[in-house]
Amino acid sequence: MTVLEELWYGNIYPQGAILNESLQFKHLLSLMGRNRDKLAASFTEQQKELLEKYDDVVNEMHALTEQAAFQYGVSLGIRLMMECLEIRIAKED
Repeated sequence: MTVLEELWYGNIYPQGAILNESLQFKHLLSLMGRNRDKLAASFTEQQKELLEKYDDVVNEMHALTEQAAFQYGVSLGIRLMMECLEIRIAKED
């Protein structure tokens, strides 16, 4: 299967592939979860609802940031390839 096919069928998931292997990421995620649980344990129901809304907004913001970073990375990679091809073509002339 080609890379384009893998991407089309959803078999390529850059965030998961990169972060799932990181021990530092796993540690920070665990620490964040423990601290959030401790914090939420002391909240009233109204405060817990507010925390959930906050989490939703943070998750949406992170998704937008990841999407923008991915788009920039693909664009940069294409520009680098184009520049390399231009250099190669110029040398052949």
